[in-house]
Amino acid sequence: MTDVISATDLALLIDHTILKPDATQAQVRQFCDEAKAHGFRSVCVNSIHVPLVAEQLRGSTVRVCSVVGFPLGAMPSTVKAIETTEAVAAGAEEIDMVIPVGALKEGLREIVLADIVAVRAACKNQVLKVIIETCLLTDAEKRLACELSVQAGADFVKTSTGFSTSGATIEDVALMRSVVGPSLGVKASGGVRTLEAAHAMIAAGANRIGTSSGIALVTQTAPVAGSY
Repeated sequence: MTDVISATDLALLIDHTILKPDATQAQVRQFCDEAKAHGFRSVCVNSIHVPLVAEQLRGSTVRVCSVVGFPLGAMPSTVKAIETTEAVAAGAEEIDMVIPVGALKEGLREIVLADIVAVRAACKNQVLKVIIETCLLTDAEKRLACELSVQAGADFVKTSTGFSTSGATIEDVALMRSVVGPSLGVKASGGVRTLEAAHAMIAAGANRIGTSSGIALVTQTAPVAGSY
C-alpha cells in the first residue's frame, strides 16, 4: 500500500505543523499558503494563531487544527476546556490536546479520563486528537492512554508533541493501532521528516502524519534542518 501511495493521497494525511514558540504571523501565513498549494489535510498551530489561520484558509479544503494544553498537558482540565472553546470559536476544526502525563503514570485513570472528556465536551463535533507523549510512557501506560481516549470519545490518538525526548516510532504506532482498532485514527507526529519514515508510519497503522516537513514528503526533497 505505502509503495504506491500518491503524493496527492499522502498530502491528505498531513497536518502541516508550525508549533515553534517563535513562529511569526508571516511564517504562519506561509504555512497556510503551502498547505493550500499542496492539498494538506490541515495546518496545525498554537491556539493564538487560530484566527489568522482560519482567515487564511477560508474557502479552501484545508482544515484549521489547534493544539491545546501544549506541550506539557500539565494544567487544569478547565483551562484546557477554555482554550478549546476559544480555539473552536475562532475557527478551529480539529483539536490536538495533551493529556496530564504524570497522572497517567500514577495510574490516576479518572483524572486522565475527565481531562479528555472536558476537552471533548468543549470541542463538540470537531475532531479531537489525544496526544499521549509515548516517549515518556511504558507500553502498558500507552495502552491505558489509548483505552481512555476511546472511552472519552476521542477521534484520534497521537504519539507525540515533538517537544519531549523523542517523537513517533513505528513500534508505538503499531501498538496504538492494536489498541484502538479501526474505530479511531492514529496520528504519528514528531520526527517524521522523510518519505520513507512516512510510509513506515502508514504501514504500521497511522492515518495522519503531523510534520513541518510535509513539502519534503510530497516532493521527495530534503527536509529543512530543524523541522518538526
